[in-house]
Amino acid sequence: MSLLFFFESIRMPALDVFFSLITHFGEETLFIAFGLLLFWCVNKKEGYYLLCVGLLGTVLNQWLKLLFRVPRPWVRNPDFTIVESARAEATGYSFPSGHTQTSIGVYGAIARWTHRRAVRIPCIALCVLVPLSRMYLGVHTPWDVGVSALLALALVFGLYPLLQNSCDDPRRMRPLLFGMVLLSFAYLAFVYLFPFPADIDADNLAHGTKNAYTLLGCVLGVFMTWELDHRVIRFDTRAPLSVQAVKLIAGLVLLLGLKAGIKAPLLALFGGHEMAHAVRYFLVIAFAGCIWPLTFPWLNRNFAK
Repeated sequence: MSLLFFFESIRMPALDVFFSLITHFGEETLFIAFGLLLFWCVNKKEGYYLLCVGLLGTVLNQWLKLLFRVPRPWVRNPDFTIVESARAEATGYSFPSGHTQTSIGVYGAIARWTHRRAVRIPCIALCVLVPLSRMYLGVHTPWDVGVSALLALALVFGLYPLLQNSCDDPRRMRPLLFGMVLLSFAYLAFVYLFPFPADIDADNLAHGTKNAYTLLGCVLGVFMTWELDHRVIRFDTRAPLSVQAVKLIAGLVLLLGLKAGIKAPLLALFGGHEMAHAVRYFLVIAFAGCIWPLTFPWLNRNFAK
């Protein structure tokens, strides 16, 4: 906690605003945006690489949160204060840091794949600044951030050779994706079967259960997307810049609209059960990977300049 008290002592409005903005680069929406930018417009292999790093990291991160159940810093020490604007996103247990996991997974994966210094340098900077922002804002300890960083870096460097060489080879890619599915089911089983203590925080356990279903839906969606694209769709990421802009902007608007629009109907259909989140994210991934790419030839014919 000594480092967090140091950051608390040097806080000022300008730094509060700066780190509050920086910390948003570790959120789910930007992970989706960058993943789809790569998948739709740049290189499908790189898109699968980023998605696998991100999803595997999130499964492991959420598993560790429920296994260790470490309270947030201000809960552990009531004398410590945080930057209040960060409280809304600081949900669930503290260890390990989800924002750190996401940011290093996303920007570390992009930096590892690309050879462009103009892309690599900002990505590496964000890999440092987002974890730093979590400590400055007071929502994570150095231990929370450090373990997440090591886990994310292990996935970034460990999965790189696998995805670079295996994405087009069903004998290699299929077992990798199947392993991710099994890990997601294992996490879901852990949530239900692990003998948690009677005094476990009910909200945090509910949050972890929801995430277990969400991640399972995402991983199943990625598996189906790879199978259909490998066998049937085989879409091309290449297009004129005008078409790429339409693909990305229109696709993201439709995707986020779908993600928001089907939430309430699915929860009603499943009677509020968390399975609704698995179905919801499966459908979102299916739209992104299987349905929207079917429009790319038409977009090339009608929006190319």
